[in-house]
Amino acid sequence: MSIVTGSAIHCGKLLFEYTRAQKRWRMAYKAIYFVRIMLSLPKHVIVSEISIYKNCSETLLSPSKTPNTNYTSTTTTTTTNHEVNKASKVSLVPDVDYKLIMEIVKEKDLVNLRVHGGIETIAISLGTDPENGIHEKEEDIEKRRQVFGSNTYHKPPPKGLFYFVVDALKDTTILILMVCAALALGFGIKEHGGKEGWYEGGSIFIAVVLVIVGSALSNYRQETQFDKLSKISDNIKIEVVRGGRRQEISIFHIVVGDVVLLNIGDQIPADGLFLSGHSLLVDESSMTGESDHIEIDSVKHPFLFSGSKVADGYGTMLVISVGMNTTWGEMMSSITRDTNERTPLQARLDKLTSSIGKVGLTVASLVLVVMLVRYFTGNTKNEFGNKEYIKGRTDVDNVLNAVVRIVAAAVTIVVVAIPEGLPLAVTLTLAYSMKRMMADQAMVRKLSACETMGSATIICTDKTGTLTLNQMKVTKFWLGQEQINEEDDSNSISTSVRELFYQGVGLNTTGAAEMVLAMCSSYYDSNGDKKSLDEEVKKKFEKIIEGMAASSLRCIAFAQCEVSEDEIEYVDDQEKTHRRLKEDKLTLLGIVGLKDPCRPGVKKAVEACRYAGVAIKMITGDNVFTAKAIAAECGILEAATGDEVTEGQVVEGIEFRNYTLEDRMKKIDNIRVMARSSPFDKLLMVQCLKAKGHVVAVTGDGTNDAPALKEADIGLSMGIQGTEVAKESSDIVILDDNFASVVTVLRWGRCVYNNIQKFIQFQLTVNVAALVINFIAAVSAGEVPLTAVQLLWVNLIMDTLGALALATERPSNELMKKRPVGRTAPLITNIMWRNLLAQSLYQIAILLFLQFNGESIFHVSKEVNDTLIFNTFVLCQVFNEFNSRSMEKKNVFKGVHRNKLFMGIIGFTIVLQVVMVEFLKKFADTTNLNWWQWLGCIAIAAVSWPIGWFVKSIPVSNEPLLDYLRRVFKFKRITKIFHRTENSTSRLGRLGIGCGKC
Repeated sequence: MSIVTGSAIHCGKLLFEYTRAQKRWRMAYKAIYFVRIMLSLPKHVIVSEISIYKNCSETLLSPSKTPNTNYTSTTTTTTTNHEVNKASKVSLVPDVDYKLIMEIVKEKDLVNLRVHGGIETIAISLGTDPENGIHEKEEDIEKRRQVFGSNTYHKPPPKGLFYFVVDALKDTTILILMVCAALALGFGIKEHGGKEGWYEGGSIFIAVVLVIVGSALSNYRQETQFDKLSKISDNIKIEVVRGGRRQEISIFHIVVGDVVLLNIGDQIPADGLFLSGHSLLVDESSMTGESDHIEIDSVKHPFLFSGSKVADGYGTMLVISVGMNTTWGEMMSSITRDTNERTPLQARLDKLTSSIGKVGLTVASLVLVVMLVRYFTGNTKNEFGNKEYIKGRTDVDNVLNAVVRIVAAAVTIVVVAIPEGLPLAVTLTLAYSMKRMMADQAMVRKLSACETMGSATIICTDKTGTLTLNQMKVTKFWLGQEQINEEDDSNSISTSVRELFYQGVGLNTTGAAEMVLAMCSSYYDSNGDKKSLDEEVKKKFEKIIEGMAASSLRCIAFAQCEVSEDEIEYVDDQEKTHRRLKEDKLTLLGIVGLKDPCRPGVKKAVEACRYAGVAIKMITGDNVFTAKAIAAECGILEAATGDEVTEGQVVEGIEFRNYTLEDRMKKIDNIRVMARSSPFDKLLMVQCLKAKGHVVAVTGDGTNDAPALKEADIGLSMGIQGTEVAKESSDIVILDDNFASVVTVLRWGRCVYNNIQKFIQFQLTVNVAALVINFIAAVSAGEVPLTAVQLLWVNLIMDTLGALALATERPSNELMKKRPVGRTAPLITNIMWRNLLAQSLYQIAILLFLQFNGESIFHVSKEVNDTLIFNTFVLCQVFNEFNSRSMEKKNVFKGVHRNKLFMGIIGFTIVLQVVMVEFLKKFADTTNLNWWQWLGCIAIAAVSWPIGWFVKSIPVSNEPLLDYLRRVFKFKRITKIFHRTENSTSRLGRLGIGCGKC
């Protein structure tokens, strides 16, 4: 038995007439093919045959000499690719316009394909035997590769380690530190000599190098890891015919003219034309976004495109375009551009470091001026109690040394203010989280993507392959007028179906349900009994079909006709014989409803996102009915059927793009589903959402999703069904293709953002305390208690380890109960200000007390007192690290025993501090401490725990502090203006000038 589609039955007669006209072309094909064979003869034969072949080519192939054609190449889409222009001029066969052939395929121009000789003529023009393929000689293959291009796309060159080093050097903090390092190095060598004078400047340089190398290595490692995975996943094996022999080659080795064998599940490796095959169905959803399979044949739709997949059947194709000349390649070239757009967190960090830098420079300038004034007015004394500067008596060299010392102190203030460890700490936090996310089926390509997802306010998701499985399944099955439910015994269903088929000669047909039903005069019920199909019963079947269509199901009907051999009609179609059914008196076997079902867990994932305050918008290329049904099933639309949705929630792409800019921006927040959308519509949606201040995440798997993935703040592609174009455009690859993993990424993103906020609170506590302490000491006493080396030790080593410890905190459910931070929310919240100011004030108070009274109270030398100040300051940070584990919870010790990495880092930090104080005395400018002094430092630092517990009991407003101050001061200004106006009015009234009502 052969299967004939319902649409083919209607086209049979037309095909029969059309094939007669094609026979004349076949004779020409054979003549040309014979000439091609002659070309392989010795040289003296070739000379005479080339002229014959050229004449035939000019007659049959040249667009300018083809009769009855209105085709002009100027109407086609032009391309600027060098390989295409080269191929259009230099072809393997004279006078063949390859560029024209390529455009016919891209535009699916069936009319001009026939005008220019059809598929076999094009095959011959490219030097291809449709059955035996091209020559398998390497010279011929290499020539094709040179003329038409290779089946690869032009990726941007891999970024080397040097690129990431240069990128790290662009950081403002790094640049300021490098200037400070140069100044400190020069002043230090001048004051203390080359042997010891390099300590401070050299330490700053070491800090800068550590930050740059750590950041560059982390980013470079991610880049190389993704490149390796891409090369492995892209190297697909394809079966081709060359020289009459089947062989398996890499997809990268395919050339124009190759004959490729296609089977179920294969990826189509290039753009081409269908040669032969049976029941070939192609899934083009990666290109168009539509889940409907395209039926491929040599008459109505012979066009095949790179990136599509074979859903059913088998066939052979002629390769027309490869690499960058394909539709896939053109899309790839449009998204491989690099963007320097800063992520929301990067923008916030830039603003923070800029503000800190300005504060540091202001304070340093103030210190410099005050200390210079104190020195030149004779208010500073040396170790012997004498004035350092006496006008007219102090020599120039001593003055110069004093100025250098003062400038060095000012540089130390700048070093104190700038959080040197912040860039490295953020990089380590993101790198650690990235590694943990890999275990949760999310491969992060860009480190910044980790935190960006935590700020997301909207997720725009594709439907096919993302929300759905991209697998058409039977969801409804009708035998006669009875629906077979899923819970019914599958064995009884199978038995019923088997009883519907006859042992004699019969022909079956499948096709669109309404078309097949119109050809039926009888039907089988669920018991296998044949019954007449009158008008009343036919209307019942029509209602069944309408109901299934309303549920966005693809309705397929099965019918049968029992015939004898004498009653079979044969149709000759391109030298192939098919049996054709009569167009009436069929018996209806059954009706099935096909649907691309939602992925398991999608509805819960959508609910989790909405609960977290993140809106979900579905953007698909499918029709509006399917889109509404799937959106309702996933929970994106609240209406159960999709018919009760609010006006404006569902739009089509053409409607959206035709809005005015004002209407688009007004309506975009209300849109939940956009159907029949093009890649441009998706891109436009993302651009509009970003313009409104949203942080936009886009999920997708197809080539048509690539522009939106690239434009979004964060793009998430599917790792299994996702195309290479989509992966290349994305920031994170979901390895299991599960939309539920997007929620996991969202949770991780919020966790990363929260951990970075914890570290910033922890880091700024250090900077605020150190800045105030050094400023007060420098202005009052003319010297700083904490040296640049000690401050670098705290800022870089201690704080970086602290950031890594805080980064080990895993995501909690509480994070998904908060609203997204978005693009404009402040990085430092009121809660963070409350916590860090409380701890900073305590540290400032206790350290200033030690600075001015420590020597007399504890009866220690100045060197020991300075060491006590440094040691207490560091241990305060160790204890405060526990407070930073939670910005709001009072019990900061909950679960700490399970976080072994956190406890290990705390222990390692204490060991390093002991080494710094007891063994690196010369480098750190410290001296030995006894056990009582160590215990005293620990006891003072431990007070930060009860302070943290008490402070977290103080409620704070959710309004950002700066906004509150602006609002208060603006209100005061308005009040003053009002009072001035009121007083003026009163005076005017007293003068009799008022209106009387005042």
